[in-house]
Amino acid sequence: MFTQIPDFSETEHKLVSELLQERYGQPVSPESADSELRLNPASEELTLCPTLYWHPRGAQFVVCKVPDGLYRCQFFYTDADHYGTGRENYDDLRECALALLRVQADHERQSAGISSGITASSLTPEAGGDDYHGPLVV
Repeated sequence: MFTQIPDFSETEHKLVSELLQERYGQPVSPESADSELRLNPASEELTLCPTLYWHPRGAQFVVCKVPDGLYRCQFFYTDADHYGTGRENYDDLRECALALLRVQADHERQSAGISSGITASSLTPEAGGDDYHGPLVV
């Protein structure tokens, strides 16, 4: 049975664009794309998922809309150099995009040998902050 996942709405695009403007200090428009994701690790089946994609400063970002009103995200530099936030799904687009941007900023600073001061509790206050461990290779 095939379930179509609705595209990102204009409101969702605007939300992500505003977050990117805040992060980079200039307009960055996410592009609409599609990603084929394996939603069930036990299955080889791929699902076509609406995706927002942007690529400032050498990094590439994707936020994918998956079934049940959830979102997944990652950033990467090359085909072999992918990173996640340590959390598979988010039920809030704002939280998903912010976590992705923060983890990538932390990775960027770590790569330059600078500590960002980001703590687990600043990313996930509702979870007690125990699930943030910096950028995770995916």
